[in-house]
This record gives sequence, C-alpha cells and structure tokens, in this order.
Amino acid sequence: MASVNEIVGYIENGELDKAMSAYKDILAKGSDEDKFLLSEELFHFGFLEETDALLSSLLEDYPHEGELQVLLAETKIELGKEEEAILLLEKVTREDPAFPQGLLLLADLYQMDGLYEVSEKKLLDAKALLPEEAVIDFALAELYAHQGKLIEAVKFYGKVLESSDEIGGVNISQRMAEALSAGGSFEEALEFYSKALDQKLEINTLFGFAFTALQAGHNKTAIEKFEELKALDPEYHSMYLYLAKAYEREELIREAFETVIQGIEQDNFNKDLFFYGGKLALKLPDETEAERLMREAIALDPGFTEGVLLLNKLLLKQERYEAVIELIRAAEFDGAEEPQLLWDEAVALQETEEFSQALNKYQQAYTFFKDNKEFLTDYGYFLIEEGKMAEAAEVFSKLMKKEPGNEEFRDLLERLTDDQ
Repeated sequence: MASVNEIVGYIENGELDKAMSAYKDILAKGSDEDKFLLSEELFHFGFLEETDALLSSLLEDYPHEGELQVLLAETKIELGKEEEAILLLEKVTREDPAFPQGLLLLADLYQMDGLYEVSEKKLLDAKALLPEEAVIDFALAELYAHQGKLIEAVKFYGKVLESSDEIGGVNISQRMAEALSAGGSFEEALEFYSKALDQKLEINTLFGFAFTALQAGHNKTAIEKFEELKALDPEYHSMYLYLAKAYEREELIREAFETVIQGIEQDNFNKDLFFYGGKLALKLPDETEAERLMREAIALDPGFTEGVLLLNKLLLKQERYEAVIELIRAAEFDGAEEPQLLWDEAVALQETEEFSQALNKYQQAYTFFKDNKEFLTDYGYFLIEEGKMAEAAEVFSKLMKKEPGNEEFRDLLERLTDDQ
C-alpha cells in the first residue's frame, strides 16, 4: 500500500491514476492515521469528494469527534452542501476543543444566508470561550463592516491590531482604513492606509488611499497616489474618473480632460467618463468635443437624463433648436419625463414655430415650474405672442409678486389688464 507521501508525490507529478488507486486502497484498508493525514492533503489539493469519503469513514468510527465533524463540515461547505455542514456543526458539543472553530464556521454560513443576528450570536459565543482569540475579533469586525455597523467594526479591527497585522492573508490596517473611510473619518483612515501600504504595496489599497484623500480634500495627495496607481496598473478603470476630478479641483482642466481620454481608451463603455469629459471640454472651452463626448454617453444609455440635459443646454445656447427636439424625442426614459426637458422642448418648438406643440409643452412644464421666475418669463412672453392675454396676465401677476419693483413686468401687466 502506498504511503500518504507517495500519493502526494503522484499528485504533484500529475500521475492522478496512481494517486486515485492508492487513495482507494487507504480508504478501504488504511489506518485511521493514514486516512486522516490523506484527507488533509487531498483537501489542500482540491480533491473534495475524496476528502469527504475519508472523513466520513473516520466519523463512522469516531461519531463524537469534534475535529472530524468540523473538518468534514468545511469540506461540505466547499462542495456547496451547506445544509449538511450545518447539521454536522450543530452536533459538536460545547465541551469539545473544536467547538469554537465550529461556531466560526456556523457564523460564516449564517452570514452567507443573510442571518446576521444568528451569525453575530455564534461569534459572541465563541468570543466568550476564547476572549483573546484574534481570529474571532476579526470575524466580528468583518461581520459588522458587512452590515455597515462601522463603529463596531473599527472597535474589533482595533482589537485585532493589538496582536496581529494580518489574518488569513488579509491586511488588517487596510480593513481598518476602509471602515474608517466609509464612516467619514477620512484623516484617521489615511493613517491606516499609509500603514497598510508600508506593509505591502497593493493596488486596491493604493486606490483606497487615493480615493479617501480626495474625499478629505487632499487633492494633491490624491493625484500623487492615483498617478502611482496608474503607473502600476493602467487598466484599473475606476481610477480615471476620480483622478480627473482631483485635477479639476486643482483647476488643472487640461490635465483632467486628458485623464478622462486615457480612461476612455481603457474603458469605452463607461458613460460617466464620456459625460465628465464633455463637462470638462466645455471648460476648455471646446464645444465641438463636448458635444461629441456627451453624444457618446447618451448613445451608451439613451435614458441618461443628466447627459441629455447638459447637451440640451449647449444646443440651446447654440440656437440649434431642431437638434434639441431631435435629441429629446430620441431619448428613452423610464417613467415620467424630466420636467426640464419639457421646458427645453417648449422653447425649441417655439423657436421652430411649432406653436401648438410648444403651448402643450409649456402647459405641462408649468406644473413643475410655476414658481420659477425664468420659466414664467419665457411662458408669459410666449402667451403674449400667441394672443392669450388673460393667461399671460395671470403669469405676469405671479412675476410681479416675485419682483414688485420690476417696471417692465408692471407695464406689461397694465397693458394686458387694459386689453381685457
């Protein structure tokens, strides 16, 4: 019969037929120790069904052995058999040394199912048994962070940091920084991001540092860290928009715009990059490029209201009224139309002499803008042009209440009243 070490050698050399043949021999005739050792090795190599069979065989002879129950439960979890895992773990007795590990596994399973209170109870039970165990503090911190209970998460990440910088390959300073940043404690978060990066340069940590610096208003630091990230991984798509915003805050509009273009080269399906690039192009100013980028954003999402509104504003400024009407009618909005678009279309229809349609749009928009001075002015003059003097008088009466000293409105209202 092959030894466990020989089976490991077969696997490492790719001789799987020999490995499986030897595994079957141990499963059928091997000692308990060999079965146990082989189960550990096979689990490591991902032979889960074989691990399951070995541990199940052992558990038949040692039905109350907690360590076997926990190991088999871990295997069941990896196989996607969570219900069987829970049944096994619930059998581990409180007196068994493996009981705390069983509680941790149960907590993970219940958290996966969204049963957070049950998960928390299991973890607190484990902590009562092993109050100084950093792994339990880490599990509690992760649970609270997942739930958005950031004060509790920070508390338990802090407990872990008293004894460990890393648990299961996770950088605890990074996790602490993320929790602090999510809770709005940006300055404190930056300190932990710095510690995490000193321990290991990792791109997600670097992004978190840069993003938090941006949130804290440290734009130059954000630029420095985002640029460092871009040099390390230019395909980190989510970086470009925030780097551009940092440049814009420093009034470096050309650099912000060039950053957006670089981002689009990496991700040309990101409507937010196209839209933001359009806004920056208006500041350069380059209206042609602004229109191109905004149209790209809208092409990616025909229901992109913010994009349509901004492009409309540009087209109205350029007095391209047919283009405004075409743009609005091509948009694909879910639900009610944006009120500002009703106003925009009313103005465009008025300018293209589609007066009956313009009146309809003004009337629809009036519901939303009846207290807006600029809208009322547009609407009032339109009504005068259409000969609707009574309606116009009502609109200018509203305007007079807003600006009682406006001589132009007073004169118009007097004439309108006299004509009635």
